[in-house]
Amino acid sequence: MRLRAVRLARDVELGVKNLLLHKLRSFLTMLGLVFGVGSVIAMLAIGEGASREALDRIRRLGSRNIMVVSKKPPEEKNAKQKTAWFSIYGLLYSDAERIAATIPTVTCTVPVKALVKPCRLGKRAQDLRVVCTTDEWFRLVVRDVLAGRVMTGRDMREFAPVAVLTEWGARKLLANEHAVGQTLTIDSNTYQVVGIVKSEAGDADVSDSPDSRTDVYIPLAAARQRYGDVFFRWMQGATIREKVELHEIIAQVDREENVEATSKAIARLLETSHKNEDYAINVPLQLLRQAEATKRTFSIVLGAIAGISLLVGGIGIMNIMLASVTERTREIGIRRAIGARRGQIVTQFLIEALALSVIGGLIGMALGLAIPFAVTFFAEMPTVVTVWSLALSFGISVGVGIGFGIYPAIRASKLDPIIALRYE
Repeated sequence: MRLRAVRLARDVELGVKNLLLHKLRSFLTMLGLVFGVGSVIAMLAIGEGASREALDRIRRLGSRNIMVVSKKPPEEKNAKQKTAWFSIYGLLYSDAERIAATIPTVTCTVPVKALVKPCRLGKRAQDLRVVCTTDEWFRLVVRDVLAGRVMTGRDMREFAPVAVLTEWGARKLLANEHAVGQTLTIDSNTYQVVGIVKSEAGDADVSDSPDSRTDVYIPLAAARQRYGDVFFRWMQGATIREKVELHEIIAQVDREENVEATSKAIARLLETSHKNEDYAINVPLQLLRQAEATKRTFSIVLGAIAGISLLVGGIGIMNIMLASVTERTREIGIRRAIGARRGQIVTQFLIEALALSVIGGLIGMALGLAIPFAVTFFAEMPTVVTVWSLALSFGISVGVGIGFGIYPAIRASKLDPIIALRYE
């Protein structure tokens, strides 16, 4: 055993010396593996970062939540509900009550009315997106409280004129945490600002997010009392009048495994009171599963593309090892003539190929760690380097070295000693 270890150490030393005799050639041979390993790690890190960001946004919608959204049906289907004054469509207050009362797996329903109103805080005036809802909203859609508090059940019962600004709304009104306690005017009605909450991360709308670009929250009871359910919009010089009781209902399900069955039950329930297709049901859990499947596909595709670089690096190793066998034919003949066995020749050349792949893999790992850091720092894109991507890329690098080095090694071991000694 000790003799074998000594022989292996000597073969390793000899292999490294042979590589150092041609430093530039060895370095250029490793470049294929360096860029291959680096690109595998970098591309998987960028893909993982983008996928995790998307998955986190979907998770923040709540995997146990179901969102029912009002939508305007086609004009021809809505003709019976269209009067000379306004169109009637969308969800009803009674829909929220019926969902909570008749579907046992639903633990909570949150009605939502969305308005765009002129708002004023101090000297700053701005049109804001106002969400009229209940205190249960802040339990289902969790957001960090930056200052003050959120709405309470007491605010709902007492029709309290209170408002909670979001981070976006506060910025639009040039407000900060000192805005808590000040008076916010919404369409000539006054509300006391009681808190500021963090907005959903990012500047772009989050798919199906219930509070995307929300600026301020007010109690639904107070909003219904002050603004009613008829809305006026001006488009292309014409006034559009619509009656929409609720723009959205969020239903929370008791367990995640009941979400899909509950969404079907809600659909059947709404079909009985809505003859037109004036609502849509969004299930974040389904979006989450689709995003996870897309993430897996994305990672496989990126890894396969980057793996081509490793294949090119392996071909480079085979090419240089075949050239090395040709250059050292006489040396191989001498070693065979003084008693070296074929296994020792194979081992020597495999060690050289393995040394190229290991060193190239280690340099590639360093490059692969540096690229995601640079992308995050300069482009502000999220990247995530996982342990399995490091292990996978390095393992493939070593495997490529062995796989593409085995043929030149076997070819060297099969050289006839007599013919090899005559080689010039």
